[in-house]
Amino acid sequence: MTRLRLDWRRLGIALLAALVALGAYLLASLKLGGMGFPLDDAWIHQTYARNLVHLGQWAFVPNQPSAGSTSPLWAALQSPGILLGMSPWMWSAILGLVGLALTACIAGLWLGKGLGGSGQWFWVGVVGLGFEWHLVWAALSGMETLLLGGAALALLWGMQNQPQRSLLWGALVGLTVWIRPDGLTLGLAYAWLILFGEAGMRTSAARLGSFAFGACLLIVPYLGFNYALAGQIWPNTFYAKQAEYAVLRQAPLLARLGGEFFQPLVGPGVVLLPGLLLWILSKARGRRWADLAPLVWASAYLTAYALRLPVTYQHGRYAMPTIPVWITLGLLGTLGWIDLDSQHNWRRIISRGWLVSWLVVTGAFWLVGARAFARDVAVINSEMVQTSLWVHEHTDSKDVIAAHDIGALGYFGGRSILDLAGLVNPEVIPFIRDQRRLGAYLDARGARYLMTFPDWYPSLTAGRVPVYRTHAPFSPSQGGENMAVYSWP
Repeated sequence: MTRLRLDWRRLGIALLAALVALGAYLLASLKLGGMGFPLDDAWIHQTYARNLVHLGQWAFVPNQPSAGSTSPLWAALQSPGILLGMSPWMWSAILGLVGLALTACIAGLWLGKGLGGSGQWFWVGVVGLGFEWHLVWAALSGMETLLLGGAALALLWGMQNQPQRSLLWGALVGLTVWIRPDGLTLGLAYAWLILFGEAGMRTSAARLGSFAFGACLLIVPYLGFNYALAGQIWPNTFYAKQAEYAVLRQAPLLARLGGEFFQPLVGPGVVLLPGLLLWILSKARGRRWADLAPLVWASAYLTAYALRLPVTYQHGRYAMPTIPVWITLGLLGTLGWIDLDSQHNWRRIISRGWLVSWLVVTGAFWLVGARAFARDVAVINSEMVQTSLWVHEHTDSKDVIAAHDIGALGYFGGRSILDLAGLVNPEVIPFIRDQRRLGAYLDARGARYLMTFPDWYPSLTAGRVPVYRTHAPFSPSQGGENMAVYSWP
């Protein structure tokens, strides 16, 4: 078998492919509404990073340390861009470019090894992941989504190839927790791999113990970091999001599971679903249960969200870290079955049609995704960013602004903030959906203005005339509203 390795030539071509994939999205965004981020949350990371660089503080609001960032590592990775004086979106896009190329390369190496070491499968992986529209969107989102997805793919591949390096894998899983707390779920994959592997009981127990020790080396400091900032071991977002969307957990469990597992199928994933099933069947027939560890992790990850945070908005961004795994496994099963030169006409026809269908769907959704990305950026720029700039220019520096969302406001507004979503003001989490108590909270904390979309807080905004409204076309064209600023009380 030819040993397939990642060399500079392959990496360079993967970077070029990722540049083409991301470039189309950036051009679409520039044409519609300018450069920026498709999520307001990206500005939260930028604000933490800027305060870290300029003030030496881990704080969203200067001089108020907080655990409002879900991803301390991702926020810290924004710091070099600030030191270099680059625009936030440009440095974040560079990180996304590298992350997308490396993730695609990992998939290519996995395919090459799983399908006999042929170099042609490496390039299939580069195309399959480098142009998958969710991953391109995530690479430019300004968020840690792709970083976690790429890290998960790399760890799952590494753990399968060298399960004996338990201390290393434990430490790296611990590191992923600094990307998102969700990274902790990767421990389940390693446990599955060891428990269903071929090592004896004593060896398995030793490896699991070593893995747990390695993980604790980085998880314990992470828990201590949050506790020092907020008095709780998890970031504020961990509690705030679950409280805000608690009503969604009233839906039937099967509906919640269906919503989460559907997200990776929107696009080329649906074409690769039969291949995924074939891959599972081949492992079951060979009784290679340990090989199912990546699938176990991806399924457990989505199930956890279905149980605790069953949201599917923003193109299913919380499910996106699992997409590199779904696509890679689907390609393994698909490419392992198709035979373009089969002596049987039916298999040759199906093989060629299947491959062409996958390429067409991948390309079509990549283009559709570019339009979606441009619209998302236009909404954030014309609503959150523009309103935050108005706050900066038309309010007093001593005014307190109550808001939902706070990302762009924190970066551009330059005012004291009361976060109604609880990310930097966790005291609101117990009554996060109780508008009467929120109103009393704003009164008690001396809020001067309320910045929000009106339908998010109909009781708080009822009867109030905005002192400012954006009137931009992008949000209403997608069924939303224009952001407004109200005097308070």
